[in-house]
Amino acid sequence: MDKTEWQEWLERMVAGDQKAFQHIYEATSKDVYRTVSFLVVDQHDVDDIVNGVYIRMWKSFAKYDPSRPFSFWLHSLIVHEIQDWRRKLWRRFRILEKSKEFWQDQFHRTDEEVLHMETRSELLELVKTLSYKHREVIIMRYFHEYSLEEIALLVGIPVGTVKSRLHTAHRQLRKEMEKSPIGEGDKVNGF
Repeated sequence: MDKTEWQEWLERMVAGDQKAFQHIYEATSKDVYRTVSFLVVDQHDVDDIVNGVYIRMWKSFAKYDPSRPFSFWLHSLIVHEIQDWRRKLWRRFRILEKSKEFWQDQFHRTDEEVLHMETRSELLELVKTLSYKHREVIIMRYFHEYSLEEIALLVGIPVGTVKSRLHTAHRQLRKEMEKSPIGEGDKVNGF
């Protein structure tokens, strides 16, 4: 869809047209789901986060700047929803840690499930081992092909920090690839 078509559908959605919201959802849901899946390690939370993204979209459309691409705005909603989710998760973790209720067993079981998850590619598996802040810039740079300046604006950090995080992520990926079977011999995807 081009910018004009997006604008028409978005205006209809704000006016309360449920079909317009359904159309926007269908046009963007695969991208949103994929992006959230790449950025979130625990796949049990992906559906909740995706739902939160669309709720956030509905509530914050008045803040949408039509001079910017819709996908950029949508990806900023994803980043902010994940940041909120991570804060909530951290609060929950602290509460459970203080009470020392069964958290240790559940935490180890979750780690084992994540480690045994089947993925589509070795590289994606390696990207998932990065910390969130490094995974975030890698996904936005190479999956969504944003410029360094756009990533800085999207995530709310200076361009220099984006460069630093990309450099660190590349170094960590190279190190891990040297250990893995795909790292033997040739470079993969420029890493």
